[in-house]
Amino acid sequence: MKKKIILVFFLICLMFSLPTTAMATLGDVLLKVGSKGPDVVELQTKLNYVGYNVGKADGVFGNLTKQGVINFQKANKLTADGLVGQRTAKTLNNVYFQKQQTQTQTSPTQTPTQSKVDSILTTAKQYIGVKYQWGGTSPSTGFDCSGFVYYVFKQNGITLPRISRDQYTVGTYVSFENLRPGDLVFFSFAGNGVVDHDGIYVGNGQFINASSSKGVTIYSIGPYWKSVYVGARRVI
Repeated sequence: MKKKIILVFFLICLMFSLPTTAMATLGDVLLKVGSKGPDVVELQTKLNYVGYNVGKADGVFGNLTKQGVINFQKANKLTADGLVGQRTAKTLNNVYFQKQQTQTQTSPTQTPTQSKVDSILTTAKQYIGVKYQWGGTSPSTGFDCSGFVYYVFKQNGITLPRISRDQYTVGTYVSFENLRPGDLVFFSFAGNGVVDHDGIYVGNGQFINASSSKGVTIYSIGPYWKSVYVGARRVI
């Protein structure tokens, strides 16, 4: 009996004497272009989840991940340097947690369509300020109007035609009075009814678009825009 007690005591002492390895969390190590590993996978997964598309979570911190970090930092009033230190990581973790909580609370009543609309508008707004570029279809080169619409919907799993007048042929017609966030709105600058500009309705009489004068921005559909308004289509 005495030998058993001594053996148990020895095992307990051995267990507490073994070194323990602390689990690394996002923010413990500075992440930047060239970083690799599970911390980068976590970073990419969380950025994608909160609406800052960085592509596949492959564990490699490249230029697309850096741009997603910069966009996130700008949106949250952080130093936009593309580096993920403790402050950026803490803010991202908070935003990630808050979105999880919100989705958990709303999921019983939220329809797939509502969720998709929210995702599309989040994606669109993160590119506010990106320059206009005729023929452009990505944030790295800049967008033209239909290129912006095409890119935003593509990032959310919906493939539209590339040109605005072709985009006007898909989905279902929506009257101006029945516009909902996520609807596509179309205009004719020439005033002849031929579509040559479009954007995404965000609600409250406003739409987001790639403007030749301001890049990606939000406008109110006031008298001018109503004068060149052609119609709207719903694709969600």
